[in-house]
Amino acid sequence: MAEIKGDHRLNVSEAVLSHDSDKKPPKTKRVASLDIFRGLTVALMVLVDDAGGQWPMIGHAPWNGCNLADFVMPFFLFIVGMAIPLALKRIPNKLEAVKKVIFRTIKLLFWGLLLQGGFSHAPDELTYGVDMKKIRWCGILQRIALAYLVVALVEIFSRIAQARDQELAPTHLSILKLNYWHWVVAACILTIYIALLYGIYVPDWNFTVHNPDSIYNGTTFTVKCGVRGKLDPPCNVVGYIDREVLGINHMYKHPAWKRSEACTEKSPYEGPFRENAPSWCYAPFEPEGILSSISAILSTIIGLHFGHVLIHMQDHPSRLKHWILMGLALLTSGLILHFSHAISLNKQLYTLSYVCVTSGAAAIVFSTFYTLVDICGLKLWFMPLKWIGMNAMFVYVMAAEGIFAGFINGWYYDHPHNTLVYWIQKHVFINVWHSTKVGILLYVIFAEILFWAVVAGILHLLGIYWKL
Repeated sequence: MAEIKGDHRLNVSEAVLSHDSDKKPPKTKRVASLDIFRGLTVALMVLVDDAGGQWPMIGHAPWNGCNLADFVMPFFLFIVGMAIPLALKRIPNKLEAVKKVIFRTIKLLFWGLLLQGGFSHAPDELTYGVDMKKIRWCGILQRIALAYLVVALVEIFSRIAQARDQELAPTHLSILKLNYWHWVVAACILTIYIALLYGIYVPDWNFTVHNPDSIYNGTTFTVKCGVRGKLDPPCNVVGYIDREVLGINHMYKHPAWKRSEACTEKSPYEGPFRENAPSWCYAPFEPEGILSSISAILSTIIGLHFGHVLIHMQDHPSRLKHWILMGLALLTSGLILHFSHAISLNKQLYTLSYVCVTSGAAAIVFSTFYTLVDICGLKLWFMPLKWIGMNAMFVYVMAAEGIFAGFINGWYYDHPHNTLVYWIQKHVFINVWHSTKVGILLYVIFAEILFWAVVAGILHLLGIYWKL
């Protein structure tokens, strides 16, 4: 009935629905709702990255909580998970499938490191090159690569059990049973994560400020911990493991916690630190770190299950019933964990409540698109998002990573701030609306998201796609 083609996160894989793995799958229509959901997620990333400074309520929560930006990464991982069973249906040979998965993982890692280290831009400078003493090893594409590798290998090596049970009637319970190995792996990952998160002792730790603009540049601080099982910014196990394994110089220098009330009086906006701000406010923290990335695999496993529902259930009502019930169950479970103060929502730590809430939200959003687009046929309303979703890697690199804007800002007249980008922001949007907040928001929507949607649409008409 459907085909999913393209790169999921950014288009991690091509996929079709086929129930005979020994035959070449026929070319069929795309699942438009998945393209649109992917496009929406890329658009959200651009929006929260470029407008979040003026609208902190859509940016990342400083620590506990879940703002709009905190849904982006789980949505990507969920989409990757949905694509995996669909894509691997096309590759019946296990060895070939493993080779393809490993090769795609390497490409994701390569682009992640290249985009993170090889090019950076600031308002008044353009810098090329990588300082290997300070390169950030972790990042968005690296996390996706890990989740994709683990979940795809689980899918490949659980095929024997799936083939044995393939004759089961496609009921809600039989699909859960068919993929029991996925849930066994998920339970193992969750057990390891919880055991490490609450079981490892976090000692005191030191760091040196490397910021020429700070009065504390070159100063070494000691952060007092000596605790176990704490989930606060300075003394959690997630940061401790990253400092020990990655090294503190290879972690993210601008964590969201710098906007917390403990650090700045302008919270949730960025601003000067309080005079009595705790020392950890000046420290780096890796939001895509090792332990949190292990927990993030759970989002992809949940997406994997939704992909199997799409394959094995042949009618729309059965699919929607399964997706919506599971989505509501996840959403409710996560909210109960958070508001009962058992486990707070926290993107930086990728807590269990955060996995449940964001995966549940992904299920509801995808089900909504599936109803509107694949059932009701309202595809035309969402064409800009569909175009972005079909060329997601291209839009991610050019817009979300700021490569195109960085290139344009490298050409200026008389002063580094006198560039085409700044001129458009100021004269076409900010001055017209007499508001920096509104002007920046409209600039991001029209001059970035809609602009790249049109570009992606032109590339689609030309049959040009950036695939991984």
